Amino acid sequence: MAFEDLLEDPVIQKYLHELVGPKGMPVAAAPPDGEVTDEELAETLDLELNDVRRSLFILYENDLASYRRLRDEDSGWLTYLWTFEYENIPENLESELERLYDALDSRREYERTHEFYLCEICSIRFEFGEAMDFGFECPECGTPMDAMDNDRLVSAMDDRLDELQDELNIDIEA
Repeated sequence: MAFEDLLEDPVIQKYLHELVGPKGMPVAAAPPDGEVTDEELAETLDLELNDVRRSLFILYENDLASYRRLRDEDSGWLTYLWTFEYENIPENLESELERLYDALDSRREYERTHEFYLCEICSIRFEFGEAMDFGFECPECGTPMDAMDNDRLVSAMDDRLDELQDELNIDIEA
């Protein structure tokens, strides 16, 4: 998939924005063909050099950019030539979804295996042990805590996990 096609996808735009932030988005959204220096990018995009370098490093950490170093024989200075590798974006997004799935699955299990109490006034939720330590009274306002039914939350997590299973083609046997 060409860079242009990838960058038109709102999911990918959001992913890149989450990685590099608003200051780095011009760098991420305008990948040049071939190699480019950070100074060239800063000048072309009219950005601060530090913002460009920060964005390039973040892209590098996420396998979306690579660099090649050249040493100037006269001055000894190093020049970094950057190449964008956005063909890795689909694989990165799949890895993110897998991490999300695992985290959500763990959280769902936690929600299913614990009992919670809620202070309706302060909207603070406590595990059973914490609530018992406070005598089932909110430590903030002194209001009695009520047992909390988190079935709707667990059900919403189940639904989202089902969606992620479909997206990731995960086959879970009951």
